[in-house]
Amino acid sequence: MPPSTRRQARQRLSEASAATSQSEELPTHGILEDQPHEEVLDLDAADDEDMEGEEEEGDDGMQEDQHREQGVQPPPGLKEISSLASWTVTTAKPGNGVAALRNPDLNQFWQSDGPQPHLLSIHFFKLVSIAHMRVFLDFESDESYTPTKIQFLAGMGAHDIQEFAEMSFEQPTGWIDVDFSNIGPVEHDEDEENQSMDQREIDWSKRPTLRAFLVQVRILENHQNGKDTHLRAVQIFARDETHSGRRRGNVLGVRSANALPVRTARGKMDKPRKQSNNIRMAEWMLEPDLR
Repeated sequence: MPPSTRRQARQRLSEASAATSQSEELPTHGILEDQPHEEVLDLDAADDEDMEGEEEEGDDGMQEDQHREQGVQPPPGLKEISSLASWTVTTAKPGNGVAALRNPDLNQFWQSDGPQPHLLSIHFFKLVSIAHMRVFLDFESDESYTPTKIQFLAGMGAHDIQEFAEMSFEQPTGWIDVDFSNIGPVEHDEDEENQSMDQREIDWSKRPTLRAFLVQVRILENHQNGKDTHLRAVQIFARDETHSGRRRGNVLGVRSANALPVRTARGKMDKPRKQSNNIRMAEWMLEPDLR
């Protein structure tokens, strides 16, 4: 066989072997390419689920923050007078005493460290008229430390203190208004009765007030018979007379003024007409209030 024929035969054999090797490698390449593609799809789905879970947790966290921040500002018509008193507790864990209870951050709390009952005493340096009082409890965070039975007492001093409310709870969460029904009756107008609770603005001038030097919070029982307790916040309010004045549109207590007599076209003197005064007093014109 001549050399040229041998070279052509070798080239054909090499081309045939190369073609067969490529045909065998093609399925394997397809499988290897498909597997990463499927894994990428699974990872994307897992990322979507994680993102949805984070969004739901974020929404729950925002709702909880809004729920906690509802008590930062006093209700309309009231002013907080908690700073006018000295606060004392019977026992406290280090770092969880009165300073933590008085902190605006509701993640901090007073934790007792001793036998029940646990007492919180609030001594005012002058006689105050208390229109509203509320406490903040969080069962989801405190569990067995959550109070389930609290007594509220008030008086001129420790020797004549009397109970005015006793409240029981089951898994309380959020701000809880102290019951003032034993102090006096609550007057309601017909307009207030026709309005819903969301639209109703409480007229605190018709609510009973508690006059006292000393207010005491006595925690008697905890959830699941827990020994120590957690109390996250206590707020005491008095009526804000400046708010009622602004709501009526008064200036220095003047509701309306009489206008001068008006001469008509016929030459007769018309009767004086009342002219409403809607000017509001500026904040800097009000009397300074010690908070």
